Amino acid sequence: MATSATTLESDIREHLQTIFTETTAPLVVVNPSENVLEALIIAATEYDTDLPEVRVLAAESILKTVVEDFIIASHAADLIADDTLALRTAPEISHNSLLVTSEQIIAFISIDGEIRGVASDESEVVEPMHETFLNEWETAEPFTLRTPPYSQVLDTLEEDIGTETKDDFVALLDSVESVRGTGDELDEVEISLLAAAKNEVLFYDIGKWGEDTGVASKATFSRVKTMLEDRGLVETEKVPIEVGRPRLRLRLATEDLQKTDIEELVHRVQEQLA
Repeated sequence: MATSATTLESDIREHLQTIFTETTAPLVVVNPSENVLEALIIAATEYDTDLPEVRVLAAESILKTVVEDFIIASHAADLIADDTLALRTAPEISHNSLLVTSEQIIAFISIDGEIRGVASDESEVVEPMHETFLNEWETAEPFTLRTPPYSQVLDTLEEDIGTETKDDFVALLDSVESVRGTGDELDEVEISLLAAAKNEVLFYDIGKWGEDTGVASKATFSRVKTMLEDRGLVETEKVPIEVGRPRLRLRLATEDLQKTDIEELVHRVQEQLA
């Protein structure tokens, strides 16, 4: 059997993109770790050529943990919408973490925080395993991802709210490592409201956009707005309208917050939320 060990480490995305280039048949990723699945989604998102179909068979707990990050989940949603990624779950997976194409198998192993791969291209092994895991995937339960696609979030934000708010939303996302809303991490609703406040958008408009797009409900936007107000990060002013109750315009609460750049704004907000 022809086998070789390959250290992937920080270039795992590049290695995965090489695999995308070399295969046209559907590839199956079986029992990926959180790190492998995140790297797979990012590598597929950044790949600028036609992707082969990527089928993921994973424990439901792993999928749920990975898609808690809005950035990862929304990019995965884009891939699913393009019919290039499909996620399914199995109640028990006894296999190691594997990537199986029609031409090779890679077993992923984590050693001292590094992801290593042991690869085999022996056709007598690869071909039946590829067929076996395709069959396993076919009978597995689909995993429902409720996060809207990243491209849809940006397109509707620009169309419904404005280019400046969309640009600040993207800049805020780019300034954080993940968007999970745990500890001092920001979540997608907080980032949406901060981008809106920076551009003095009406709260009604950003809340309606969030609910229509599927980012979060109006009630969630209202709860998070109140929390940001209580922390001294955001404030509102009443704006009269012709009919009905006045609307509330969002703005950053202090002059120094209004004048700071995106990275410093993120730092200040994270300090307040810690």
